[in-house]
Amino acid sequence: MVPVLHFRQGKPGDSPGVEHDEIQKLPSGSVPVYVSCIDYSAEQTLFQDVDDLDDFLVHHRPEWSAVRWINIDGLSDMEVIHALAAKYNLHPLAVEDLLHIPERPKVESIGGYESEFQARLFIIARMLQIHDHELENEQISIFLGHKTVLTFQESHGDVWDPIRQRIQMKGSRLRLNDASFLVYALLDAVVDHCFPILEHYGDLLEDLEDDVLANPQRMVITDIHRIKRDLLMLRRVAWPMREVISFLHREPHECMSDVTRVYMRDIYDHIVQIIDIIETYRELANDLTETYMSSVSNRMNEVMKVLTIIGTIFIPLTFLAGVYGMNFHYFPELSKSWAYPAFWAVCVVLAVSMLIFFRRRGWL
Repeated sequence: MVPVLHFRQGKPGDSPGVEHDEIQKLPSGSVPVYVSCIDYSAEQTLFQDVDDLDDFLVHHRPEWSAVRWINIDGLSDMEVIHALAAKYNLHPLAVEDLLHIPERPKVESIGGYESEFQARLFIIARMLQIHDHELENEQISIFLGHKTVLTFQESHGDVWDPIRQRIQMKGSRLRLNDASFLVYALLDAVVDHCFPILEHYGDLLEDLEDDVLANPQRMVITDIHRIKRDLLMLRRVAWPMREVISFLHREPHECMSDVTRVYMRDIYDHIVQIIDIIETYRELANDLTETYMSSVSNRMNEVMKVLTIIGTIFIPLTFLAGVYGMNFHYFPELSKSWAYPAFWAVCVVLAVSMLIFFRRRGWL
């Protein structure tokens, strides 16, 4: 199945970006949007499920809060997007990338829109998960300020539950660092989740290799092509993510602490390792395809060899039967009682002799 690409909507000549007052004009979906907020510092934490967003945005964050993480699951409710964009002065170009899916993983240094709001980083990543034996690819949009992190997901469910648990642990490294360290932890979880996915495909390739060598059925090549398609998706995610992590590691930014930049190097090492594994598995999948074609060809050759041997055996038998099927008036052997058994004895001796000859030549 070829993945469907969704292109940007709009007419040529339209102004770039999505203005705050235009967001609410976009069509809303029926999937509910879930908003959660986590405030934490070295001393305490506060987890909230936001039911009334307007009331939540009116109130100021706690004074003790060193980092606020607002997570939005789902992009169908445009009123939620509008309220957050207006509250945090999200740039229209960033909002456009947020709403138009899929976007290539990237990172941009972008400030508030027509505001003196603090400069921030805008990051797009892709989160991979396996559900019902299918590889799912979800876009993650992250806004980083000095003390605030906003994350937007396409749907419910993510790989960040261990991070939420670490925030609850007093004395954890997350609680002792700034907002940029939280972004590091989020990206690290997204990248490291690729390893169990690759392990899953490694096991599948090993099983397929045994099937190709033992019994190459038609369904085997279908499974190989499905794995090659999923590995291509992984490659399209991993390569631009390497550029994102490299930028965050190398380029200084006021929202990115020096401590976090050092830790970004660890993610970069992981993404390079993931790319190497992906390339190795792609080569293995290509080798399995060639092995399958060779196995099918060899099997066909074996079948043709057997049929050719059978046909060769029957050539002299057909000749003898043809001789005795000729309409001559005088056949000396017809008057002999031993003639018919002798005929079959000659046929059997010829067939056995040819089989022995074929076996000695290594044709059987």
